[in-house]
Amino acid sequence: MPITADSVWKLVAVAIYAFVLLVIGYFASRGMRNIRDYFAAGKNLGFITAAFSARATGESAWLLLGLTGVGFAVGAQGFWIVLGEIIGVGGAWLFLARRFKRLSDKYDAITMPDYLEGRLRDSGHTLRLIAAGALFVFVPIYAGSQIFATGGAFHSFLGWNHFVGATVGFVVVLLYITRGGFVAVVWSDVFQGTLMGIGLVALPIVGILEAGGVTHILDALRDVDPHLLTLHGPGPAPEVAEGMSYIEPVPSTGGWNALTITTIIGFAAIGIGFLGSPQVFVRFIALRSEKEIRKGAAVALLWTILADSGAVLVGMVGRGMYEWSQIAAKPGFVVAGDKERILPFMAEELLPSFLTGVFIAMVLSAIMSTIDSLLVVASSAGVRDYWQKIKRPDLPDERLVRLSELVTLGLAMVAYAIGIGLLLNNRDKQIFWVIIFGWSGIAATFCPTVILSLFWRGLTASGAKAAMFAGFLGVPFFAFAAGPALTAMGWDTAAAHLGALDVLLPAFVVSFVVAVGVSLADSKGRARLAGVEDELAEAGRRG
Repeated sequence: MPITADSVWKLVAVAIYAFVLLVIGYFASRGMRNIRDYFAAGKNLGFITAAFSARATGESAWLLLGLTGVGFAVGAQGFWIVLGEIIGVGGAWLFLARRFKRLSDKYDAITMPDYLEGRLRDSGHTLRLIAAGALFVFVPIYAGSQIFATGGAFHSFLGWNHFVGATVGFVVVLLYITRGGFVAVVWSDVFQGTLMGIGLVALPIVGILEAGGVTHILDALRDVDPHLLTLHGPGPAPEVAEGMSYIEPVPSTGGWNALTITTIIGFAAIGIGFLGSPQVFVRFIALRSEKEIRKGAAVALLWTILADSGAVLVGMVGRGMYEWSQIAAKPGFVVAGDKERILPFMAEELLPSFLTGVFIAMVLSAIMSTIDSLLVVASSAGVRDYWQKIKRPDLPDERLVRLSELVTLGLAMVAYAIGIGLLLNNRDKQIFWVIIFGWSGIAATFCPTVILSLFWRGLTASGAKAAMFAGFLGVPFFAFAAGPALTAMGWDTAAAHLGALDVLLPAFVVSFVVAVGVSLADSKGRARLAGVEDELAEAGRRG
């Protein structure tokens, strides 16, 4: 990319953003005393830091590039995703957080495997190893998809080579996370979550003002496809010529039908992932007190409503303002699935260069706030849940912290390799669904077990182990095998519905059913749950 005044201002904004992150990492590392600090911030988080950190972590490139692209492609139907997120975030904070906080404190847990082992009375460490192993597999995949998205973000905004952009973003994360641990993650999330929220609220407003008002946008969307303004959204997209995007402004056959309803259920089900995923629930472990939960819930829900709705509106306003041919004509934008470039396109078209650079930082914020949290969670699985608890319980904290830094670095390198592999394989993959696959893998593995552990005394360690295996294997099964199998049997309609539903909900249901079934059959496991009923009653007590 030629060096111009515009590109210099963009780079200045990105450099300021990176500098702030590095400063956060430096000061966080100075307060690092022990393993509890590295993985749970000393269990001393307030509600604002916990809420911003949980929301910034729960979102990622899928919000700023993926969900904005969904808003561009399907219009108001994208608000079903927002509803699912609100239900998931609200459910986690209002119905699960207090119980989880009380029980995790009782078991002196600083990781999710800590909690599960204590709650399910698993003295053989098998459950801990399964949970840690699942994190070791899916976290690098999820983090790698974020690194993949980093390359796309730098390419869209600055015209950089995908690989250079991915590497630069990766190095910045690496520098501040390996030394600062969870404290650096949390405070960087506050900074990054603020950027993301402001940007997603501001950009559609700027677009509406530039277009001449809401009426103009609505009229333009009706001209493209009136179904973009309905909750059922466009119907099945017609076939288009090879090399062109399926989201060209052509009339659709939208309406309420079985496939539409299945798609909506699949959209809303994305929010299930907030109901027990370790990278989110470690924030509840790290709270200084359960008194912070209600206030944190209010902050988290407000952020979700504003940021997620803003993301859908960015796509809708962009669809109303620009013909697809204008976007496709932009250098570097002529690839399938480039609906996910609508946010960078609008930022470049509507904002001064420095503010465009701020939007680059905002996209990187979404990506990095997820990568850093994932790496710390996975590192805790290796160091705390395997090495300290099983292999070397006598290891001093100073050695454990140093080991944690090395494991975080190693996992980061694996994630980087996966991200580069995705770029080599197909750099034009849709970011939304690549990231959702990793998100679904973690959620389907943990969420059913966590929910049941908080409310059902009958869940046994064997039931949890079987459920985690089922959820872990269910995601790739429903992603790659179930649809082709149904098609081969001639059940094309069923395959289409399964594809619209995506992988998280069916994998979640399978895991949940397996947990209940195996636990009911495990009489010996239930016999080991002495005292659990009283613990759950105490955890559910109002107060």
